[in-house]
This record gives sequence, structure tokens and C-alpha cells, in this order.
Amino acid sequence: MKLTWYGHACFLIEGNGVKILTDPFDKSVGYPIPQVTPDIVTVSHEHYDHNAVGSVKGSFLVVRGPGEHSAKGVKIKGVATYHDRSGGKERGKNTVFVLEVEGIKIAHLGDLGHVLTPAQVEEIGSVDVLLVPVGGTYTIDADDAVKVVNQLDPQVVVPMHFKTPHCQINIAPVEGFLKNYAKAIKKPYLELTGVDRTGEKQVTVLDYFQK
Repeated sequence: MKLTWYGHACFLIEGNGVKILTDPFDKSVGYPIPQVTPDIVTVSHEHYDHNAVGSVKGSFLVVRGPGEHSAKGVKIKGVATYHDRSGGKERGKNTVFVLEVEGIKIAHLGDLGHVLTPAQVEEIGSVDVLLVPVGGTYTIDADDAVKVVNQLDPQVVVPMHFKTPHCQINIAPVEGFLKNYAKAIKKPYLELTGVDRTGEKQVTVLDYFQK
């Protein structure tokens, strides 16, 4: 399984011959538009920096909303959450997607705006790789992101939705989240053939792909 970050909450997940693109953004966000042709596109919620399916090339299936989905042989579970701490009154609903690729369970939290409830933790279930927003303002901040990491207890943690030189949205940089961990690995992309649950939790910061 290969994971490439294109900035913000947009990742390309590749495995079993299938390409999945998460939360595509439009050009106003500041990052280069991904030049990829996915088979599946997931949309966590209907904001321009997460639902720009019109900017994506090729023919693909779009997955939205809670429930059990199956596309191109990939099992995808959508779990209902909110974009804020007020039950959606400020920014609406958000969907957490749990995808199983090559036996690895990946949870993409979208623009999660609150610490999870026990029922949501149970519905999300066991997670190997967690893609977690950490920039605050429109999502959970660094402190709440740590709480969510502890709730789901993944083996691999990949922060997303934070300020970078390209990002035009006013959110915090990743450092506030990373200070909570003794070590963070920086990589251009993430490749996994499996997950060792007995090992130390791995926090990995990916470089956003700019071509």
C-alpha cells in the first residue's frame, strides 16, 4: 500500500491495483492540483477545499456520506461526525472514512471538528493508519488531535490539514502537534506491506507532492 500526500486533506492511496483520492481541493487552496486519474474519490464534506471533484481527471466513482460502501473491490465505511463542536450548527456534517487496502485499515478523518464519542470510536473500529487534521480553526487542533489519536490507537499517524508555504488557509502549522511526540519521521510518501502492532507508534509527516 502506498500513500502520497498532495496537501491539505488530499491523499492518493494505492493498493490492489486501485487508486483512491481523498478530499480533492480547488486551486484557491494554494497547492498544485493533483495530476492523477483515480478509480475512487472520497468526499468527507461539501466544502470547496474537500469536494472539488471537478478538478480530478478521468472517470471515477465518488463516495460520500455515512454507511457501508463498496467500490472497485475496496470496502469503505463512512462514519457520521461533525465539522465543529456544536453538533454541526457552525459548519455542518463530516464523514470519517475507513478504507481497507491490502489488509491495512486506513481512517481519513476529513474535517473532524470534535473529539470522538465512544459510539463513534466503536463504529470506526480498529485502525492501522490514521490521517488526522491538526491545524485547528476549522478542525480539531493539535491538542484534540492527540486525544483522537489516543482514542483510536493506530500504529501509524499521518498529520494533515495544517499550514504550509503553499496553503492559503489560515490554520496552524504541524509543529504544535509534533511536540507531543518524541520522534516524527519525515518521508516523501509512505509504503507499507503490513503493520506491526507490537512496535512503537510511528508519527510520519509527508512532503506534499508538487508535480
